Parts: sequence; structure tokens; C-alpha cells
Amino acid sequence: MIHLTRLNQVPVVVNADLIEHIETTPDTVIALTTGQKILVRESADEIIERVVGFRRRIVEGLVTPSATVGGRYG
Repeated sequence: MIHLTRLNQVPVVVNADLIEHIETTPDTVIALTTGQKILVRESADEIIERVVGFRRRIVEGLVTPSATVGGRYG
């Protein structure tokens, strides 16, 4: 899970496993495998860094997938 910010400043937590692709048009649009699209303030590069960092922490054993529920990771 990664923490992002919608265009209206509202925080949103996104399941990184559901990200299908990211578009920059000029706003950043995240398309999920569910068909939902989310507009966020972060750039595509920032989102990629957060996903990579989150996955790195999982591999290193610092975060377990179940620990992300209610936690603040990403």
C-alpha cells in the first residue's frame, strides 16, 4: 500500500499490486486493474519510487503484507 494525495488534497492509500499503468496528461492518472482511475498530485516517478520502496521493505522483511493494514507504509 502506498500513500498518495488526490488533486483536491485528500489523502488516499492505493494497493500497489492493483496499479496497471500510470499516465501523465498533465495530471497524473493511475489506472487500476479494477478499471478505476485515480487522479493524484504526485508525479509518475514519485509513485514508482514509493512502490519500489514499499516492495523493497517487504523483501527485506521490514514490512509484512498484513502489517500494512492500518499502518502507514509507502
